Amino acid sequence: MQMEEIYQSLGVSPRVYEYGEEVLAGLKERFEAIDRVAEYNQAKVIGAMQKNRVSAQCFAATTGYGYDDVGRDNLERVYADVFHTEAALVRPQITCGTHALTVALSANLLPGDELLSPVGRPYDTLEEVIGIRPSTCSLKEYGVSYRQVDLLPDNGFDWDGIRAAINERTKVVTIQRSKGYQTRPTFSVGQIGELIAFVKSIKPDLVCMVDNCYGEFVETIEPSDVGADMTVGSLIKNPGGGLAPIGGYIVGTKRCVERCAYRLSAPGLGQEVGANLGIMPAFYQGFFMAPTVVAGALKGAIFAANIYEKLGFRVVPNSTESRHDIIQAVELGSPERMLAFCEGIQAAAPVDSYVRPEPWPMPGYDSDVIMAAGAFVQGSSIELSADGPIREPYAVYFQGGLTWYHAKLGILMSLQKLYEAGLVELG
Repeated sequence: MQMEEIYQSLGVSPRVYEYGEEVLAGLKERFEAIDRVAEYNQAKVIGAMQKNRVSAQCFAATTGYGYDDVGRDNLERVYADVFHTEAALVRPQITCGTHALTVALSANLLPGDELLSPVGRPYDTLEEVIGIRPSTCSLKEYGVSYRQVDLLPDNGFDWDGIRAAINERTKVVTIQRSKGYQTRPTFSVGQIGELIAFVKSIKPDLVCMVDNCYGEFVETIEPSDVGADMTVGSLIKNPGGGLAPIGGYIVGTKRCVERCAYRLSAPGLGQEVGANLGIMPAFYQGFFMAPTVVAGALKGAIFAANIYEKLGFRVVPNSTESRHDIIQAVELGSPERMLAFCEGIQAAAPVDSYVRPEPWPMPGYDSDVIMAAGAFVQGSSIELSADGPIREPYAVYFQGGLTWYHAKLGILMSLQKLYEAGLVELG
C-alpha cells in the first residue's frame, strides 16, 4: 500500500495529504537541527543514569511510608545531575504541574512576603493559587501579596517597571517560560537567564522560580543552568516521556527543595517518606525516552506552524522562529474553526478517536475550554492534544505527539476537518 493510501484509510484526503507533503519538503534542515539537540540531551540523560548506577534494584516497588526507597532517591539524584542542581524532588504524590508550582511557592513564601511576576499574568490555574481570583487556601489568604509587571507591547521585559516593583517584601520571582493561554512568545533559556541576573542584581537574595512546563529538552540547557533557584514541571509533560502516569518535579538549591519536601509531606518528614507504588520503571524509562519524544513533538509543532501560516492564520511561534517549548498556538478566528481543529486532533488519536470534543467549564479556568486528547495517560500534554479557551482571538494550542508520525497525522486530520467544513481553502 502506498503512503497516500494508508493516510486515506485514516480519513486524510489526497488533497490534504499533498498539501502537507508540499509543506514538509521545506523542513528538512529544521528537523535535522531538532535531532541534534535530542542527541545531545539523550547523552546527558544516559550520562546521569550511568553516573548514579541505575540498576534493576531501582525499579522495586515500595508501599506505606516508603522509607529507604532506593529507586526514588536515586531518580532524584539523576534529575539533579541532568538539570545541574544541588537537589531534586521527583514524586508521584505531586499530582500535576499546578500542584508542583503550588508546593514550590507555598514552601518558600511566608506571611508578609510578596510574590512578583515580571512576565505578566500567570497561567489560568495559578490565578486561584495566588489569589488573583479568590480561592480557599490561596497564597493571598495566608498573607502573601502579589505584584506583576506586564510585558511591553513588543513582548519584551519592562526593565524599569521590574526595578520599581522590587521592594523589601519581594521574596520570590516567578517566571513562566511557556505562553499558557496567551499568544506571546515563549521565553528562551537565554532570556530567562538575563531576567534572573537582572532581578538578582537589584536584590541578590530573591528566590527565582521558573515554570518549565512544556520546555524541558527543547534546548540543550535548562533554566537551572542560568541561575534559577527552582525549576518546576510536570511528569505528564516533557520529562515523563509519555510513560509516567502521574507526577511532578522540583529541582534547584538544596534549601529550596528541602522546604518543598517539607511542604509536600510534613515538617520533619520531608523527602524521607513517599512510597513509589511500583511506578519507578515508568519514571526512569520515561525520562530516558523524553529527549526523543520531545523532538517528535517539536517537529509536529513546526509542521503545524508552517501549514497554518501558509493558509493565512497567525501562528505563535511563526513558521521560522526558533523554538523554546513544544506548544504551537494557531489563531483560528472563530469558535467553529476551533471545534473543527480539535475534532481532527481527536480523530487522529489511538484512544477515544470516535469521541467528538465539546467545550466545557473546566475547574481552574474562567471560560469554557475545549480539549482534544486521546491519550494513554489522562491529561498527558506530551501526548497528541489540542485545547484552548472559547474566547477571542479563538486560538487553539497544539502540543505533543509521542512520535513525529502521530503528530503529523494529527495536524493533517485537523486540516481535513477544517477543509471538509469549508472553513479553509487549500488553493
